[in-house]
Amino acid sequence: MFDFEKLEVYKKAKAFNKVIYAFLKSTKNLDSITRDQLRRASFSIMLNLAEGTSRFSKADRRNFMVIARGSAFECVAILDFLQDENLLEQEKYQLYYRDAEELSKMLFAMIRKLETTNKKSV
Repeated sequence: MFDFEKLEVYKKAKAFNKVIYAFLKSTKNLDSITRDQLRRASFSIMLNLAEGTSRFSKADRRNFMVIARGSAFECVAILDFLQDENLLEQEKYQLYYRDAEELSKMLFAMIRKLETTNKKSV
């Protein structure tokens, strides 16, 4: 088993990605650019978590966690736009928003821990 597979945040990112994929499959009226961007952003959270765990330095791992968190923010921005355009129901938006917010908080905690660890070793 790879280290990232043991992380609760990775498991939640994977579940979030599955939910977003299901939404994209069920929604036919999205333009291809928005569809692709949301798909890539949700997938990026998982991928950056996985890649970050392979890095040897805490600074490198932290950088990948920052990118993963940025992708969660990107998902929220896209979902917000889709809701404004009446392409995403309020209930689904709130559900996806809560999941992304939880991911963001978990990633932020990891980032802070890696920062604190780096400062102590300097």
